[in-house]
Amino acid sequence: MEETYLTNIEGVKKTILHGGTGELPKFLTGSKATFHFRTIKCDGDRTVIDDSKQVGRPMEIVLGNMFKMEVWEILIASMRIAEVAEFWCDVIHTGLYPTVAKSLRRVAEGKDATDWHIHTCGLANMFAYHSLGYDDLDELQKEPQPLIFIIELLKIESPSAYKRETWALNDNEKLQAVPLLHGTGNKLYKLGRYPQALAKYREAVICLINLQVKLKPWEIQWLKLEKMVVTLVLNYCHCLLKMEEYYEVLEQTTDILNKHPGTVKAYFLRAKAHAEVWNEAQAKADFDKVLEYDIGMAKSVKKELRMLDSRMRDKEEEEKLQFKRMFQK
Repeated sequence: MEETYLTNIEGVKKTILHGGTGELPKFLTGSKATFHFRTIKCDGDRTVIDDSKQVGRPMEIVLGNMFKMEVWEILIASMRIAEVAEFWCDVIHTGLYPTVAKSLRRVAEGKDATDWHIHTCGLANMFAYHSLGYDDLDELQKEPQPLIFIIELLKIESPSAYKRETWALNDNEKLQAVPLLHGTGNKLYKLGRYPQALAKYREAVICLINLQVKLKPWEIQWLKLEKMVVTLVLNYCHCLLKMEEYYEVLEQTTDILNKHPGTVKAYFLRAKAHAEVWNEAQAKADFDKVLEYDIGMAKSVKKELRMLDSRMRDKEEEEKLQFKRMFQK
């Protein structure tokens, strides 16, 4: 084993466990690195925190794309293909590991690592929870400590050698992608392909939130992005209504209204969702809000109220019939 300190990098020590092949790759900005990693505590037992091989899928990052664990880019840039190396990293490099690990674990569990983007429509929940949901990560977050990363570099792909997904785009590319995703979502919606349209709206929202987190809330540019987010989330809710996901519509629209109380379309969509789950009083209250803010919606509201009254009468008749059958038995 060959042990070295990485040149000009304070607090990083590298030990080569298995030599790689060929020359050192060209690590161009925008290149995608694919690698397996194992994260280990610097304790006597060398306690394993995370292991991508156990999860069954390697890690991918795009170099130069402001990945939260900046040190990983530094480590990878010292490696050859098929090389396996152990890196001891001081606490100055490991402070953000708990939040990164949380996202990776959620993906491994089949959950959405970015689901807070949709449910917050902004930054509200980003710092709302003290717990990351995992005891060992909470411990690391509370008391940052040096960590060991064992990395096996599988491949490096140049920017032109792979199709870049949205997460791999830089800030300008994300901003340019939003109207394209929005437009594609609208076309899919008109074709009745609601799950696919929803995915496009969601992807666009995530792009915008990634841009928002780099700005100060409520400044002009942040507000411009927020307006775009709200529009996309409302489109997202239209898809959810078509897919009969009424309770998620209630959650999404309520999130919007908590931040932007005058959003008429949010009241209208929430009213429709309330109507679908038999919340008559709440639906009518939201329809009243729609008329309060936009009398031009009166025709649409009257139509929805007629449908609601008809559905409530049908429900009442059905309940009476069920009650009658109970006593006949």
